[in-house]
Amino acid sequence: MPSHEPFLLLISNLLQRLALLLLLLPSLTLSLCRDFCGNMAVKYPFGIDDGCGAPQFNKMLNCSTDLFFQTPSGNYKVQSIDYDKHTVVIYDPAMSTCSILQPHHDFVMSEVQYAIIPPSPDTIFSLLNCSIDSPVLNHYKSLCFNFSGHTCDELYGACTSFRLFHLLSNTTPPCCFTGYNTVKYMSMNILDCSHYTSVYNTDGLKGVGPLDWLYGIKLSYSVPDSGCERCERSGGTCGFDVETQGMVCICSSTLNSTRECASGSVTATGETRTRSAVLLQTLVLLLVAVYGVILYDHDVYL
Repeated sequence: MPSHEPFLLLISNLLQRLALLLLLLPSLTLSLCRDFCGNMAVKYPFGIDDGCGAPQFNKMLNCSTDLFFQTPSGNYKVQSIDYDKHTVVIYDPAMSTCSILQPHHDFVMSEVQYAIIPPSPDTIFSLLNCSIDSPVLNHYKSLCFNFSGHTCDELYGACTSFRLFHLLSNTTPPCCFTGYNTVKYMSMNILDCSHYTSVYNTDGLKGVGPLDWLYGIKLSYSVPDSGCERCERSGGTCGFDVETQGMVCICSSTLNSTRECASGSVTATGETRTRSAVLLQTLVLLLVAVYGVILYDHDVYL
């Protein structure tokens, strides 16, 4: 009967290494949800890591050097998030402003984004240098509205970048102040306007000149009622199961709960070890079983 001693030594060595790996597992698993991107706080319902925040907002934010809002038409830098008022202000780098003229660019949101985090009512889109054949000047002229008493003449006259339109045509080219729905259903090519800009907090801009307008796009959202406050009070971070999309309270890198962490007022329920820990433990048990069988076989033949 051949000796099992070399194989026994190998199994014993593997068991020792796996036992050490189990002890180190919490530090090897994924870290908890990041709550900052640069100097921008990232709180529920948003998240920048898989399984963090609310599932409805998954992958809407991206953190590189700065925080960006991702849409089908591109990435837009997040200028601010007001968690009390439930608003996010983003900036389109391809958008024209009072000081810079950019080639026209469509701002497009997905249907899910439009449903849960649409542009706020006090965000307007200014369509500039429109053709006299533009649909918003003809069949769809009702889509254009008065914006706090401001006019195209004022916009073209006050802004250095837009003054070019007046100089080239020797007249005041038509423009249109409208809402996001207009640019959602009609591209800039269909609208037949060469440029656009967007302004937010328009309710407070009456009597304020274009040089002092707030340029950008303000989005408004509502927070899903998922019991997140209870989780946060217990010291956890609100997230979700990436497979079931169900809410989880992330208590540590290896421990989740359905409602709150064990350090809270009520003992956590539904605690689950991470899959990596379960798989590793299963492997250890299998090796122990093999080790035992070989030892038994070895003793029988002695």
